Amino acid sequence: YASKKGAAFIDRALYLPSEWARDQERRAEAGIPEEVEFATKPALAGQMLERAFEAKVPAGWVTADALYGSNRGLRMFLERRGQPFVLAVKSDESLWTLDERGPAQVRADRLAEDLTPEDWQRLSAGVGSKGERLYDWALLPLFRLQLTQEERFWGHWLLLRRSIEDPDEIAYYAVFAPKESTTLEELVKVAGARWRIESTFAETKGEFGLDEYEVRRWAGWHRHITLCLLAHAFVGVVRAEEATREQGIPEGTPEDILPLTVPEVRRLLYSLLLVKVPRERAVLCWSHWRRRHQMRARRCHHRRRRRLDLGRLQGGNR
Repeated sequence: YASKKGAAFIDRALYLPSEWARDQERRAEAGIPEEVEFATKPALAGQMLERAFEAKVPAGWVTADALYGSNRGLRMFLERRGQPFVLAVKSDESLWTLDERGPAQVRADRLAEDLTPEDWQRLSAGVGSKGERLYDWALLPLFRLQLTQEERFWGHWLLLRRSIEDPDEIAYYAVFAPKESTTLEELVKVAGARWRIESTFAETKGEFGLDEYEVRRWAGWHRHITLCLLAHAFVGVVRAEEATREQGIPEGTPEDILPLTVPEVRRLLYSLLLVKVPRERAVLCWSHWRRRHQMRARRCHHRRRRRLDLGRLQGGNR
């Protein structure tokens, strides 16, 4: 789950391969409950989404990679709930469109062949460690038979993301969202938010030991994963609250210091609570100095990238 304040995992599910699901001896040894059956990863994702929706977790959008987005059952599940999504799909995903003969299913990469240079816009998918993530984007409407006013409220599109360095590298997204109010800029931001999944996984593995387990039983796996995700979420909340408070510190403005990160907060908590340190203020001052230094380094790097990106942006929108 991600918002402007941060990101954290709110559920987990263990994928049980089909050979494991059929092997009664293995199941007994691992303590797998009898009611647990084989389920594909998209099916598990649907179950977790269902639990989140039933718990009234607010969600403006759902986004995921092509493993999940290319599953039509998952897309239809979200559509039935009226849940907007931007889901990556494979290049050979068949999508409904209108051609000269009427409705037809066409591969996503074939639809991209009809785009003209004027159909592409150069936009940023967000700021990464190396600066703005600039790509060329295009949006194609898809066909869907809509008979009722409620159905006509929704729009269906194919969103395309093209690499600037390699124009042959194109990513595809199936989009379901309100027809009148949805903009390309908003869809680009949602598609870019998917990178937070990878970064949050990296945080949880590197700082909280998510992948450092040697359990072989069902209950043991869930206990380890749940504890790691809970620790990450707790530190994420501390980071969000401290980042808000830190904006009022008179020692410079927020632009002068790198914002607190989850790894930085974990290091601070470890130093202040679990090991002997000279003084609390010494640890906090060291963090403050290090993040100022990191911000200066980031600015220098971003200035170099901005000069290059400005040229690309001007060239792409001519």
